[in-house]
Amino acid sequence: MTLECFLLLLMIVSILTGLFTEGIKKLLEESKKTYKANFLAGGVAVVLSVLVGSGYIILMDAQINSKMAVYLIALILLSWLSAMVGYDKVIQSLGQIKFPNKNE
Repeated sequence: MTLECFLLLLMIVSILTGLFTEGIKKLLEESKKTYKANFLAGGVAVVLSVLVGSGYIILMDAQINSKMAVYLIALILLSWLSAMVGYDKVIQSLGQIKFPNKNE
């Protein structure tokens, strides 16, 4: 796996994480269940990164060696981190746009 391919997979996971998280949040809100948004986003990111990494290995007939393992672990950790940090910052920015006088 090249660095460019790794960054592409990370971007795909980051985009899909936002979409899936919003969909799951809507379902949970409709069923009136409580949830923690950060844990939900982090969990979705981990699951999606495992699925995308597995898909890459299967489609490219790649063998799991030490370099591939490092890439897959980094994909999981960085997607989890970007989901947690990115989600908070987006929600905070939207709140500040909606209510500019309120300090959050």
